[in-house]
Amino acid sequence: MNFRFFPWTQPTNYGHLFLGLDTRVPLAAGGSVPGINFDNGATTPPFLSVLEEINRFAPLYGSVHRGAGYKSVVSSQIYEQARTEVLKFVGGDSRTDVVIFVKNTTEAINKLANHLWNKNKKEVILTTWMEHHSNLLPWREKFHLDYIEIDEQGRLRMDDLRAKLELYQGAVKLVTVTGASNVTGHRNPIHKIAELSHRYGAKICVDGAQLVPHAPVDMRPSHSIEHIDFLAFSAHKMYAPFGTGVLIGPRAFFEQGAPDYQGGGTARMVTPDRVLWYDAPGKEEAGTPNLMGVVALVAAVRTLSAIGMKKVLQHEEGLLGYAYEQLRWMEGITFYGGIPLNQQQLSQRIGVISFNVEGLFHEDVAEYLAKEGGISVRNGCFCAQPYVQRLLHISRQEMEYHMANPSLPHPGMVRASLALYNTKAEIDSFLDVLGRIVSSRPRIFRSLRTGN
Repeated sequence: MNFRFFPWTQPTNYGHLFLGLDTRVPLAAGGSVPGINFDNGATTPPFLSVLEEINRFAPLYGSVHRGAGYKSVVSSQIYEQARTEVLKFVGGDSRTDVVIFVKNTTEAINKLANHLWNKNKKEVILTTWMEHHSNLLPWREKFHLDYIEIDEQGRLRMDDLRAKLELYQGAVKLVTVTGASNVTGHRNPIHKIAELSHRYGAKICVDGAQLVPHAPVDMRPSHSIEHIDFLAFSAHKMYAPFGTGVLIGPRAFFEQGAPDYQGGGTARMVTPDRVLWYDAPGKEEAGTPNLMGVVALVAAVRTLSAIGMKKVLQHEEGLLGYAYEQLRWMEGITFYGGIPLNQQQLSQRIGVISFNVEGLFHEDVAEYLAKEGGISVRNGCFCAQPYVQRLLHISRQEMEYHMANPSLPHPGMVRASLALYNTKAEIDSFLDVLGRIVSSRPRIFRSLRTGN
């Protein structure tokens, strides 16, 4: 079909910036093909620049803040300089904000929950029905947690956010939301949420795991009513393996009280009955820091900055529009999050497409894509089960049945998630295999189940 539902140009090929894209994977019928990775929502391949920087720095690797030797001094300088580069990348306020390095987004949000927790008072946290478990479970036992509603397409309802802020009359301590959904790709209007939250005396936390790698992020100055108070994200979703995450927030906030993890590197002075903690961020990074992870993150930040996050967003938006342009005509597929109908709706998404093929179990579809096309996707609930249950219209009674019978096949969907290195040709391959699945559903189901 020549009609272009969305305007797009031939995307730039960024494949030369990555390692492993030409790795061949086996097919069920024999032979192999270069693997196609559409599971970037889970983790991403490394930039070549990241591995090159790790190799360049490795001979200078030393202990951070724990020695006067040359390697230790250099390592400490690089580690501290990294905070400045990371903060600049997301538009943090260098006068007030501090960067704390953690393992991943999950640890970052748990750390924030631990610091906000008042053991003597059950305070109110507002989250949403579209969150990853990492932005749900850390809050449940410590706070009174309430959920902002979503519409039929899984988008956040701003009117319900306002209604709940009004309902609690200034008692909401924090509004914590995903910047972009790992299930539907919907991007939330984080600055509008920030403005509304601040007007009611609440702070805002953004889970940026799915947003920071795919779109420009600007936390804005601390005096702005649209300022993002807390931001969390992970390096492994932005082309930098080695296990580092980031929590950014007000330095003054983290200066209060004791750190949630205590031990080496957190204390300035210790006696048998007293302790004097370091200032933040030092006291929040117990143990030997993951310097290699931080080096990798900064290398990824530099590469993404050199490309330009607007170009990253445009590239992935173009691929997403091209994919939907073809998929919207394919019968037998149910899409979750709705099909974007115009350029404005498309621009409010990141490159995530979640769907089911009618009559087939989500696991079978993912398996067929892998075995027949060498295409890696994700299937299941993507660590966002309440959201997926809402989108699938699964009742609480049905979920209670599954909870009582955990060996039953779990409800879920299939997710293709795009990234900077993906290409139009890869989408064409995906569309070809998916078309074969849709047109041959009974045969495919029997083949997968019987092995014939």
